[in-house]
Amino acid sequence: MPKVEQETKIEPCNQNRKEGNSVMPRYFIWTIGCQMNKAESRQIADYLDSAGCQAATSFFNADLVILNTCVVRQSAENKVLGTLGLLKGLKNKNPNLQILVTGCFVDSDTQELERRFPHVDLLFKPGDYRELIAWEQKQGIPIEQRLLCYPFASLRAPAYSNDNRRAPSPCAFIPIIQGCDNFCSYCIVPYRRGREVSRPLEEIVCEVEELVGRGIKEVTLLGQNVDSYGHDLPGHPDLADLLNELNSIDDLVRIRFLTNHPKDISPKLIDTVASLSKVCEYLELPVQAGDDDILRAMRRGYTVEKYRELAHTIRRKIPRISLSTDIIVGFPGETEGQFEHSLSLLKEMRFDVVHVAAYSPRPGTIAWQEYQDNIPPEVKRERLHKIEELQEAIASELNSQLQGREVEVLVEGKKKEKWFGRTRSNKLVFFENTGDWLGQLARIQIEKTSPWSLRGEVKK
Repeated sequence: MPKVEQETKIEPCNQNRKEGNSVMPRYFIWTIGCQMNKAESRQIADYLDSAGCQAATSFFNADLVILNTCVVRQSAENKVLGTLGLLKGLKNKNPNLQILVTGCFVDSDTQELERRFPHVDLLFKPGDYRELIAWEQKQGIPIEQRLLCYPFASLRAPAYSNDNRRAPSPCAFIPIIQGCDNFCSYCIVPYRRGREVSRPLEEIVCEVEELVGRGIKEVTLLGQNVDSYGHDLPGHPDLADLLNELNSIDDLVRIRFLTNHPKDISPKLIDTVASLSKVCEYLELPVQAGDDDILRAMRRGYTVEKYRELAHTIRRKIPRISLSTDIIVGFPGETEGQFEHSLSLLKEMRFDVVHVAAYSPRPGTIAWQEYQDNIPPEVKRERLHKIEELQEAIASELNSQLQGREVEVLVEGKKKEKWFGRTRSNKLVFFENTGDWLGQLARIQIEKTSPWSLRGEVKK
């Protein structure tokens, strides 16, 4: 299940430009949700940049606002509704403000959404750019259609604008498969993003080569179920085949991929990750629950024992692997004993990172139709806090083992005068140095550890 994240904005990266006799609109993209949303927002921003549009710094100085939304949990949907309310007030003051909405908030019943939110100018489903193309053409924005056709046509050209600006980050998210065929009972994603559609392998390789030419050092391959990549393509190439192709690209340093589904991780993929030098020793392995009856109700397709065997196989074949997982607490009918099974599994497995969320009923899902949300909110909060406390202790112990050790960090940027980046095993590291380290590989000796990050100094 995609993880809800803080809302983000796309930073300005060019200057306003006149097109003909008109000034191109200033745009602001508000994004909440998973990495796929972030990647798609970055993609839309690149397209607008290529037309000469300028990125605004907020809603308040934009002519065009695009909301890229998430409804995986109620808290995310509430943020979307609140932002739509804010924009309604802004449009009352400025009728020329254009408002577009995409992401998982947009379902198949767009007529009902249009009735509820008449101040929105366009609603388009996530990743479906055909309506966006038509709308932009009506507005006089000269976007090339070939740049916005994924996933509806095979691109031979890179899906990025061909300018010469320096990449703002050495890391890039690359969507490789849209949609999901699993229909886990709690998850809204298949109903909003549709069934699985893979991008051609050659297209992805072409895009990554272009990005590397612009300074990208690390790519993260994205899919709601990335392990299903290729099953719908001619010849059925799989994720392992794609990793092998990308591993041979000169100047690409690191490769990651997510989100995984335990039932779809093949022995071939594990062996490939173990053998390729550029694929990082980090894997998301969402378990969601540590009780077989709950897993069955969630329609996850595996048992706790099967999951345990998979995790042990991965750790045996990739000894330095860092594993993270997802847990949902308070699923309908979850007893205290069943919750304790999840807690025990986490104690046993000792994951590097655990993403925990309280169950949130999503209208239209199987769980919403078949089960009553009968776990009180205070019980959900208590269970969530127990897992957070346990994981904080486990992560503290695991990270403390890096005290005094030297790690390789790909530097992603600066926060509060400190450089930051990640190890191959996805540990966040901060360090201070007067040099320009953006996009560089730094050897850092760890001086201080915490459950959430590490701090050190450049190894001389």
